[in-house]
Amino acid sequence: MLLVSLVLVVAAVWLFIRAVAPDPQVDGLMMIGAIISGLIGLFILTGFYMINPNEAAAIQLFGAYKGTDRNEGLRWVLPWLARKKIAVRANNVISEKIKVNDARGNPIEMAAQVVWRVTDTAQALFDVDDYREFVTAQMEAAVRAIGSRYPYDDIEHLEITLRGNHEEVGVELRAALIERLAVAGITVDECGLTHLAYAPEIASAMLRRQQAEAVIAARAKLVEGAVSMVEMALNQLSEKGVVELDDERRAAMVSNLMVVLCAEQEAHPVINAGSLY
Repeated sequence: MLLVSLVLVVAAVWLFIRAVAPDPQVDGLMMIGAIISGLIGLFILTGFYMINPNEAAAIQLFGAYKGTDRNEGLRWVLPWLARKKIAVRANNVISEKIKVNDARGNPIEMAAQVVWRVTDTAQALFDVDDYREFVTAQMEAAVRAIGSRYPYDDIEHLEITLRGNHEEVGVELRAALIERLAVAGITVDECGLTHLAYAPEIASAMLRRQQAEAVIAARAKLVEGAVSMVEMALNQLSEKGVVELDDERRAAMVSNLMVVLCAEQEAHPVINAGSLY
């Protein structure tokens, strides 16, 4: 069609040049032919459009959707068909920080990073008002839904948490976004949390709680190990017959060993040169 339009334009120029020649018998026909050829050539040229890589064009006939052209390069359709271009390349978006109450009611701040792209141009253009604003709104809704479904942290590691299970939360967030964005012909290639923290009003209190929980967990582990060591020591002393201990001496040894093993500072023993009794 590009060749046809160029031929018609050249023919129109040639006929116009001939029409201005001093020959009254052919002047009128030449001028009419030049005008018709030029108009048809210019009309054909209006049907050309260009598609860049990772771009598509939705074709419409008087408002009716007729299909999508995804072939890159110089393209042509009938001039009365409207073309509406849309990018189908991947887009990377980082949401704003939003405040969410987690599963335990604690206010936290969350933000997510999403890589999305258009897969159905007709849905993206005609099923939603603005597909980019639609993606932003659905990102916030999905982050709120996921944030309220799980607790921020669990010191006992018995359940899925936002802070400790990034992969599981990211997979669920992606599935939720794909479901929400399907109406707009958009899919999500990758997503994950980029910001996760307690809200400023409770951050200091939650930090103290985490520190207390960590101390309690460390103390419990320390006591468990000390009890095992004391038990092992008493059993070996009894089995090898190193010393015979009655209940009172056994209790005293257990007390001394527990103090030595569980003390935060170095223990300083007091040597008793006499008898326990």
